[in-house]
Amino acid sequence: MITFQGAQVYLPDEIAETTVTISGDTIVEIGGPPQGEIIDARGLILAPAPVDVHGDAFERQMMPRPGVFFPTDTAVIDTDRQLAANGIATAYHAVTLGWEPGLRDVDRGRALIQTMRDLAPRLTVENRIQLRWETFAFEALEVIAWALAGPLFPSLAFNDHTSMTMRAYDMPIQDRAFEQSPEFAIAALDDDRMRARTASKAHRSGMDNDAYIALLAKVWDSRSSVPETMAQVARMGQDAGEPMLSHDDTRAETRNFYRDLGAAVAEFPMTMEAANTAHANGDPIIFGAPNATRGGSHIGSLAAGDMVEAGLCDALASDYFYPAMLAAIARLNAERRADRLALWSLVSTGPARAMNLSDRGDIREGQRADLVLVDWPDGAAPAIQGTWVAGRCAYRGVPAGY
Repeated sequence: MITFQGAQVYLPDEIAETTVTISGDTIVEIGGPPQGEIIDARGLILAPAPVDVHGDAFERQMMPRPGVFFPTDTAVIDTDRQLAANGIATAYHAVTLGWEPGLRDVDRGRALIQTMRDLAPRLTVENRIQLRWETFAFEALEVIAWALAGPLFPSLAFNDHTSMTMRAYDMPIQDRAFEQSPEFAIAALDDDRMRARTASKAHRSGMDNDAYIALLAKVWDSRSSVPETMAQVARMGQDAGEPMLSHDDTRAETRNFYRDLGAAVAEFPMTMEAANTAHANGDPIIFGAPNATRGGSHIGSLAAGDMVEAGLCDALASDYFYPAMLAAIARLNAERRADRLALWSLVSTGPARAMNLSDRGDIREGQRADLVLVDWPDGAAPAIQGTWVAGRCAYRGVPAGY
């Protein structure tokens, strides 16, 4: 047994100085006498460990510079340690299964998932997978079926960056119509503006820009088959009983379409129309923690802080930077967007519920002992001093002045 003593504990309905005792992988008592090993947590916060529903920062470990790939096992181990040091006990790695070659192609995604499977006994936190499927990547279906049958309990996210790339040139990303709508305005591929739009994507994929545009044209020709393929993939996700999400919704029609497919979670909605539609239907809404940390979206979409204050955000995800989850809570707290417990729930209870993880996300008796010790002096940035995953210490950072 381990007892945390003296901490300010973030309980479901209050913050209280009390004891929390764990045995094995479970929280067994709150407020009882110290038992077993005693951890002196005076001056610290004991909170439920964050659950990250969408993070792709691992890509920087895989490809730290454009076109420079590192061994996948090295990247996974380093990513795992970053997660533990940032207090993230459960992480859904957003593994893109796309039609581009290079960093985000299907074969590389499968290899990454296999590496995570193989390394699982050596990893410190629970590394899960978000199958970030590009809806034009028909070649990914076999990998999706394989992953859904595997041990990493994947979620499934529908992404359509192909249509986003093909939108009309005078159309901001946030103003585009539902991708399957006849009203969706399409750009001409032979326009010089397409070269500017695809330059970074071509660079990421290791292709010449002209070759990338030629491949895009070939992929776009399959557009009429996309709805049927999405329905097939959705049935696969439903049969597996795993949570499904839609990505970057802009219209009520978009959100309703994906909900009808079984994708009940709205990930990074781009407009109030999409966010309000999700909220009205009880769909969990996820925004990026970097958005909240920076005070707004870097692409001009909805500001996460405003959405939190409006009650239109249920979870914050690390997105592209793991430290952003804690930093976002700090900024939102400084801005008084909500009370501390409500804010912390955005990285713990909210994401756990969105992913149907009923065994974690709260400090309650009987819950899995996923806990973090946080050093958060008044007016200073918070820092993780310890992370426990299912009762096992995954990280312990004792500062020099302790």
